Amino acid sequence: MAHMDTPETQRANRRYMKSAMTVPLLDEQHEFELARRWKEEKDEQSLHELTRAYMRLVISLATRFRNYGLPYGDLIQEGNVGLMQAAARFEPERGVRFSTYASWWIRAAIQDYILRNWSIVRTGTTAAHKSLFFNLRRLRALIANGTRQNLTEEDRIFIARKLGVGARDVETIDARLTSGDRSLNATIADSTSAESSSEWQDLLRCERPLPDEEVMESHDGLQRARWIEDALESLNERELTIIRERRLRDEAVTLETLGTRLGISKERVRQIEHAALRKLREALLSKVSDPEEAGFLA
Repeated sequence: MAHMDTPETQRANRRYMKSAMTVPLLDEQHEFELARRWKEEKDEQSLHELTRAYMRLVISLATRFRNYGLPYGDLIQEGNVGLMQAAARFEPERGVRFSTYASWWIRAAIQDYILRNWSIVRTGTTAAHKSLFFNLRRLRALIANGTRQNLTEEDRIFIARKLGVGARDVETIDARLTSGDRSLNATIADSTSAESSSEWQDLLRCERPLPDEEVMESHDGLQRARWIEDALESLNERELTIIRERRLRDEAVTLETLGTRLGISKERVRQIEHAALRKLREALLSKVSDPEEAGFLA
């Protein structure tokens, strides 16, 4: 989905960039001292000076992602969030320049913002999808000098090997990038008659049962429950206990456990269970001609 900066926002962005470019660069020793003071003494003035010196780095990295249709100012602000995260985690004693360390955090913050806002549909939910999202366009341009519109199976395999992902992932992200968001209320085709126009949501299949099916299922369920209650009355106390524990619980009790409780062998429990099931079947057959058709197992 496209986002456009207003003229006022564009002017504000230019003022911000102009201001950022006037901040002097830091030499290595001064940068180390600022980072040390912030880490050890929590000197906020040192933090401000350190991060202000690298706002131009944020602007540079944000510029690389301007073609994703999101406001440039938002990209810069998200990059600044990454810059602050880098400052919070930076360890100056490791001998790495802050710009090198911060670049990863800035880029990650901007990419995460793009993935969250590029589409109303969640994109890049895995590492493979994220890599494809930010590299597929570049690799597409390399294939046949960008003249081919649709990727062939060979193209997908080539891209998958380049990025170390699956060909199916390539197909999924390519479809997402080449087809934008579409409103379910948009009409399928232009129509002069509002009554005859169809919307995309009209083609969605509802998996829920129809109202009459819900009523029928509820009625049949109550009837089956009454039949089962009546059939259970044909069992004696020991048979009823075994059926309830073995057949009517989410987790069936073992034959051995029931045998110990009832003071009989597990083989005897099995025999009583089978005899009780036969009695239940006979009781149900006396009420319905076909247990399977009525919703019971034969």
